[in-house]
Amino acid sequence: MLERLRVVLIGTSHPGNIGAVARAMHNMGLSDLALVAPRCEAITQESISRASGADHLLHQASLHPTLEDAVADCTLAVGARSRTLPWPMVSPRALAARLPTECQHDNARVALVFGREDSGLTNAELQRCHAHVHIPTNADFSSLNLAAAVQVVAYECRLAWLDAEPTPAPFEEDDSELASHADLERYFEHLERTLVAIEFHDPAKPRQLMARLRRLYLRARPEQMELNILRGILSATEKARQQGEKR
Repeated sequence: MLERLRVVLIGTSHPGNIGAVARAMHNMGLSDLALVAPRCEAITQESISRASGADHLLHQASLHPTLEDAVADCTLAVGARSRTLPWPMVSPRALAARLPTECQHDNARVALVFGREDSGLTNAELQRCHAHVHIPTNADFSSLNLAAAVQVVAYECRLAWLDAEPTPAPFEEDDSELASHADLERYFEHLERTLVAIEFHDPAKPRQLMARLRRLYLRARPEQMELNILRGILSATEKARQQGEKR
């Protein structure tokens, strides 16, 4: 299960924080580190020193220009440090409890997404996550440094892994694969294009329509076959509209 977890850091500004995150990950048995548009060098004397023996994670970390690129192959993306968006919210423990079942899918890959030290994740980035994880800190002193936040979430994930049965039963509902993040993004693009074409959606007056639809579909966790059906419905709608215009 732990090998299916990817820690994604967006816009990290200090190499020491990247090194400390690598150490926190290695402590808990996580090894997949992705860096999105870092604002500093990832491999420096300080980052290696702060990694304290986990510097191999720094050398094998993947670099990405955008969040979409970093999580394209993931089936579940969870963003940390949520703000005020009305989005599904889970605690680190509740998130970890979902992972044994989540990771029984053959193509399962879970992204744990952490934002910038000074500003966290943008609303646009949070909208690309299926859910948000919130660490219930002291309200009078709620600020956590980046490595500490990663450590808390990774610790809960490790506890869930330790509590899971050694040989979990196969996923019982069916053997369909969950839709990947990249496939979902293509679906949202197709959906918005179709809604504009049938004049249901006006980009000039969005009324948070696409944000609400994103929330709906990300909460539903569609399988690849289900997403194919939805794409087929959109294509049929576009075709019917074009035929209507020719009459």
